[in-house]
Amino acid sequence: MVNSSQHAAGQRAHLLLHSLSENDTHCIQFSYFLYSRDGHSPGELQLYIRVNGGPWGSAVWNVSGSHGRQWHQVELAVSTFWPSEYQVVFEASVSAERRGYIAIDDILLLNYPCYKVPHFSRLGDVEVNAGQNATFQCVATGKTTETEPFLLERRNGAVVAASSIQRLSHKRLMATFQVEAERGEQDLYRCITESARGAAVSNFAELIVRVPPTPIAPPQLLRAGPTYLIIQLNTNSIVGDGPVIRREIEYRASQSPWSETHGVGSLTYKVWHLEPDTEYRISVLLTRPGEGGTGAPGPPLVSRTKCAEPMRALRGLTAIEIQPRQLVLQWEPLGYNLTRCHTYSVSLCYRYSTPAGGSAGNNATVRECLSVERNQSHFTLRDLPPFRSVHVRLALENPEGKKEGREVTFQTEEDIPGGIVPESLTFTPLDDMIFLKWEEPVEPNGVITQYEISYQGIESSDPGINVPGPRRTVSKLRNETYHMFSGLHPGTTYLVSVRARTAKGFGQTALTEITTNISAPVFDYEDVPAPLSESESTITVLLRPALGRGAPVSAYQVVVVEEDGSRRIRRRRRRRELGSGSDCFPVPASQVEAQSKGTPHYYTAELPPSSLPEATPFTVGDNHTYNGYWNTPLDPSKNYLVFFQAISNFRGETRINCIRIARKAACKDHKRALEVSQHAEDMGLILGACAGGLVVLILLLGAIVIIIKKGRDFYSYSYYPKKVALNKAAMSYRQEKTRKLGSLDCSMTEQSTLQQDGRTANSFMDAHTCNTRNEQRSSVNESSSLLGGSPRRHCRRKSSPYHTGQLHPAVRVADLLQHINQMKTGEGYGFKQEYESFFDGWDVTKKKDKTKGRHDNDRHRVKLHSLLADPNSDYGNANYIDQHHRSFKIL
Repeated sequence: MVNSSQHAAGQRAHLLLHSLSENDTHCIQFSYFLYSRDGHSPGELQLYIRVNGGPWGSAVWNVSGSHGRQWHQVELAVSTFWPSEYQVVFEASVSAERRGYIAIDDILLLNYPCYKVPHFSRLGDVEVNAGQNATFQCVATGKTTETEPFLLERRNGAVVAASSIQRLSHKRLMATFQVEAERGEQDLYRCITESARGAAVSNFAELIVRVPPTPIAPPQLLRAGPTYLIIQLNTNSIVGDGPVIRREIEYRASQSPWSETHGVGSLTYKVWHLEPDTEYRISVLLTRPGEGGTGAPGPPLVSRTKCAEPMRALRGLTAIEIQPRQLVLQWEPLGYNLTRCHTYSVSLCYRYSTPAGGSAGNNATVRECLSVERNQSHFTLRDLPPFRSVHVRLALENPEGKKEGREVTFQTEEDIPGGIVPESLTFTPLDDMIFLKWEEPVEPNGVITQYEISYQGIESSDPGINVPGPRRTVSKLRNETYHMFSGLHPGTTYLVSVRARTAKGFGQTALTEITTNISAPVFDYEDVPAPLSESESTITVLLRPALGRGAPVSAYQVVVVEEDGSRRIRRRRRRRELGSGSDCFPVPASQVEAQSKGTPHYYTAELPPSSLPEATPFTVGDNHTYNGYWNTPLDPSKNYLVFFQAISNFRGETRINCIRIARKAACKDHKRALEVSQHAEDMGLILGACAGGLVVLILLLGAIVIIIKKGRDFYSYSYYPKKVALNKAAMSYRQEKTRKLGSLDCSMTEQSTLQQDGRTANSFMDAHTCNTRNEQRSSVNESSSLLGGSPRRHCRRKSSPYHTGQLHPAVRVADLLQHINQMKTGEGYGFKQEYESFFDGWDVTKKKDKTKGRHDNDRHRVKLHSLLADPNSDYGNANYIDQHHRSFKIL
């Protein structure tokens, strides 16, 4: 008993029972007294159960205040059994009021269960893994209600309230407690319930907290592939509690928050389905029994998978911009799912053909591969040839493989063409033409549509040509790589340019200078001229200066050719009359050299161009020397051709032209021609005599006079008819003269080509005879040759070509100079007589020959003198026309 009034407030008194170790259910019963007169609390009475000499813990039952002046019985059900022991400790503490009494009495240990309080079933140990909640279930059997408090007491005195109370039967309740198990929470726990009737205490159960195992070392890498890693777990050393009942690996990409866990049944494991060229962190997980027995991941293995071959080639290669010399290309964007490696390269390879040197048709292929920057999906190809097919291919490559895309062909646009290679310009110059040929540009850069050729004279050796001349342009079709320039000046240098054109315009110009050849000089002779005069050993001709073509005339030569009558000489003469330089006389030879070599021609004179500023007479055979050449007198017994030759020499190029300007006939016996003429006159006399009379003679003379007035034979161009006055005495004289001249040494000059017609010769052709014994010669006029014949001449003396009063017909332009000279030197007949003769009327009898089918308008017809044996021989294919209001004046 404790008298509170005798003790200070807060003082305590303890009553300790002996330690008890029971094998069966038992009950401790005692009575307590707690009283104060004035109703104040004398203090507090508490009951502790100390197990195995441990700490008292918290009070399992307590009471305080004043409970009346009587004893109260309480039961204590302790469920601690052997081998454990417990001790009951009573503690009385004085209150601050210090009044009243606290007493305990009748402490009994009963060997049967308590009646007023329940008994707890044995509380077992609980083992949990750290971090998990430990569950304690306290089952109370006996008199109890759900309203009574159930507590879980830790050995250090901490109390945990029940999380749930569940009635199992009318006498059984189960209180559940949750304790968070951490490493520091491992301890002893017991169940307690108290009420006014008493208290129930269970045995102490141990809370065992286990630490899940964790490997000390990371796993080891055995092999790596593009999509897998083979590792060894390396779990021989762990931290934590065993036993290890399960092994797992946890892996994740280093840049990914997500991880995967695979259970492992062996010490090595192959991690599948990984991404190529990706860094992974792999850890090992160990699990012990119990919930939450899996420990923290061990140290990670950091490893990277290898690159895998690219998934496929790049696609979508297109050109977004096409220019003549560049292509802008793009393709699909790159991604890791395509490259399958973070280390990769994209290369763009292209090729195109370009013409190569050598034989035609050979092409060289240009190939090149360019690297594309990472993460780029476009590229610009530069320095490409225009209008060319470019084959492009993309290649995606990483350390494990390469994928090449399909080759795509693009064509660059056209551009202006390249220049024509100057070395391909080939030309053939002539004197007035140039044949030019070129090759297509090495770089056409498109479809050549045309060529443009321009040319301009820039220099000339001919002072008569104005340089620089006008620039002319010629266009040629694309397949015409040649051009013939015509109408050019000889000896002139032309600047020629050639350039090609495409749809984009003209290209570069190829330039070259081409000089035309010089031409042979040109003579100002419309036809073979007539000589001014001639003698037995000389002939005077008119030399006209030649016109240089491309180069000035360097020298003139007068060439004499002896005619031998052979076919070769005649053929060469016909050609040289046309002025063909190829048949001229390029090899100089003097008269002495020609005789020694037996050549028919020789240079009789060489004249400098300064000596012929204008047309100048020159006498062939004047026995003078001209620039080293002796002008030898001509042999009267030979026929000669006189040629005038001009030479142009410029820069080693020589051109020659020549023309026959005269022909000198030899003085020869021409008996046959004289006999023919005499025979014709004898026949006329015989016929006149046979006519038997003067009437016939008068008619014959009248007809002759009429014919002479009408005109000359249309075949004779330079015949001048004389007034006829014949009588019988003259006829007799001529007959006698003819017989005497039969034996004389005479010669007769060659008539012109147009005078050798039979009818004309029998009509009015007069023969001239030449006598070495100073015989009288007939002063009959001879005509000049129109095709190169020399005028008729006397061998010893030159007389007037016309008699006084002689009529002169129309004169050709080529014979005009000769006609003027003859009219000036004529005796008794000149220009005055010729002029007056135009006003003399012509007595022409109108006649119409119906037998020959002539026209009715017969008054204009020219009638010829009829031959004695042919009455129809007066017809000629010629007519007179009127002039100056006068009839029959022009033939």
